[in-house]
Amino acid sequence: MSQSLSAADVSVSFEGLKALSKVTLDVPREKVTGLIGPNGAGKTTLVNVLTGFQKPTTGNVSMDGGNFGGLPPHRIRQKGIARTFQSGRLFSDLSVLDNLEVTGVGLGLSRRDAATKADAMLDWIGISHLAERMAGGLPYTDERRVAIGRALMLQPSYLLLDEPAAGMSAEEASDLAKLIRRIIAEMKCGVLLIEHNIGLVLNICDHIHVLDSGEIIEVGPPSVIKASEKVRHAYMGTQAETEGAVL
Repeated sequence: MSQSLSAADVSVSFEGLKALSKVTLDVPREKVTGLIGPNGAGKTTLVNVLTGFQKPTTGNVSMDGGNFGGLPPHRIRQKGIARTFQSGRLFSDLSVLDNLEVTGVGLGLSRRDAATKADAMLDWIGISHLAERMAGGLPYTDERRVAIGRALMLQPSYLLLDEPAAGMSAEEASDLAKLIRRIIAEMKCGVLLIEHNIGLVLNICDHIHVLDSGEIIEVGPPSVIKASEKVRHAYMGTQAETEGAVL
């Protein structure tokens, strides 16, 4: 059985307006899969479907061959599918350590074990110095790293990163790329990277899906995406957000 997180012919309609139309996507283990597209293309809607925050109108989602449609988000997280959010969504009035510890408890650990795992995760990412900082006062890029650490608690099988590089400098995005490569190499999970930073996506992804107006218009390795007229047309009038990223 192939190990992947999959959406099959997923459509989502809001009051007759189609946000997604028959989208099929696979996120294999130990690979970085990219999901790109202009604003309003349906990227976050698809992530919401994969993580139980949005029910598909038609189609289904599965992990490693087993369907899990209809499960609430916390059960999908317990199954090993974790995500970050564009807005971070940290508990602002808790410390960084407590943010990770709460996740561990929610996943079934004792308070003591959750604290131990949270400590180890902060150390693994390299942000132990932030442990006692209040999450609400963190700089933007640190907030993103804490959100990734929280999502990695108990080493999920799949990690979905929703615009983790938004607002980052080129150097910070490069550090993020190194972290994602470590996640793949050491945790062996599959990563779905949803990004407007095209340069980052082309640099780090093994395979890329391009969404436009709710439909997949192109799929392939970075070389195919860079050469695609369909992708170029979809991005006409939009700005590539990484220096040197030309579609």
